[in-house]
Amino acid sequence: MKVTSLELYKVKPRWIFLKMNTDEGICGWGELISGTKTETVVAGAREVGEYLIGNDPMQIEDIWQVLYRSFFRGGPIHMTILSGIEMALWDIKGKYYNMPVYEFLGGRARDNIKVYSWIGGDRPADVANEALKRKEMGFKAVKMNATEELHYIDSYKKIDAVLERVDSIRKAVGYDLEIGIDFHGRVHKAMAKVLAKELEKYRPMFIEEPVLPENNDALVEIAAHTSIPIATGERLYTRWGFKDIFKSGVVDIIQPDLALTGGILEGKKIAGMAEAFDVAVAPHAPYGPIALAATLQLDVCTPNVFIQEQSLGIHYNQGFDLLDFVKNKEIFSYNDGFVQVPTGPGLGIDIDEEFVKKIDMEGLHWTNPKWRNYDGTVAEW
Repeated sequence: MKVTSLELYKVKPRWIFLKMNTDEGICGWGELISGTKTETVVAGAREVGEYLIGNDPMQIEDIWQVLYRSFFRGGPIHMTILSGIEMALWDIKGKYYNMPVYEFLGGRARDNIKVYSWIGGDRPADVANEALKRKEMGFKAVKMNATEELHYIDSYKKIDAVLERVDSIRKAVGYDLEIGIDFHGRVHKAMAKVLAKELEKYRPMFIEEPVLPENNDALVEIAAHTSIPIATGERLYTRWGFKDIFKSGVVDIIQPDLALTGGILEGKKIAGMAEAFDVAVAPHAPYGPIALAATLQLDVCTPNVFIQEQSLGIHYNQGFDLLDFVKNKEIFSYNDGFVQVPTGPGLGIDIDEEFVKKIDMEGLHWTNPKWRNYDGTVAEW
């Protein structure tokens, strides 16, 4: 079998889908992160993908190594391209052998996969009512952004606002829901220490990205101020990007994003490293249906995954949602806060290609918000 062509689709609200075709009529799907550079990612994928034409898609490790080992390697654009290609290769291989991808990676290690639901939006609001709705829907866990923008040193009124929101959830649902609290890299070290200590009484499931990844050395100091599990890793790529995290000994949960970190097999290697350091895995997946389907394949065969992010109804999904592009919608059916193990071949997802092509014709221009602090300085989003 040989790869014959790649097709790329820019899909609202903020997704890039890749279709890989072969001379035997088997196609594979992958997903890339558009970020704020959609056209750059698409152009890069076309350029990188030239290597694949005429190559055997079954040789996934070799292709990965060739594409990764450019002289200037890594970076979010290169790695999301490689990740999307890798997903598509696995999809082809699974379809060829009529097996789910996880069967190639050790087989099932669980009966189902726990998922959580987002609440509150970018500027968190009305989280109590939203948490109550998720409880009624059967979810066992939710995640929310902790704060709006925070300066290096900021008002304790903003800290109090965070505490009031979390307190409102506990008053609405008690401890029947676990709460993940995402700092989103918006918080600098000094305020992160304060928040981590003050939130402890609400027993959150974890705090996520207490500081930006370039400041991960500060996690040692933040961990000294709290017993709340610390999660990070959505912006890191490859096992090499996670090395220092593991060596620090202060991160309890890693959150690799399979559409960025290098794909399914690289995610499996990272999770294996985590297991050796007694670290849990909660993969990052707030994007489209292909990335989520690929991530579920990892979850099935990875025992230290304890929960999975998913983006149905997330605040970014304006106009379209995951199920709009999927024919076999049952693969994202959540019952009592769990999703069943997928059983279809490859990634297990049947993409509505005609609808994808239709929406691609509308174009895509997505950028994240540009926030500023009270004094006009640029704030983290």
